[in-house]
Amino acid sequence: MNNSSKILTAFIIGAAAGAVLGILFAPDKGTETRKKINEEGKKMSDAIKNKFNEMKEKMNAVKDDMEQQQEDFA
Repeated sequence: MNNSSKILTAFIIGAAAGAVLGILFAPDKGTETRKKINEEGKKMSDAIKNKFNEMKEKMNAVKDDMEQQQEDFA
């Protein structure tokens, strides 16, 4: 994992934690708070899935490049 990936991951986690804390300390009814937490959880889950898919695509590109170099070498 390179430096920019670590920074982006830390930013996403920090933003999600800040959003959850903001919701928890907001003066809403319990049902509204739970609804907001659920929505933020879905957003966080989507962000993590997107990040995972980006990393998977990068790894596949590296794998394909290595396979091509191996074929060229042979």
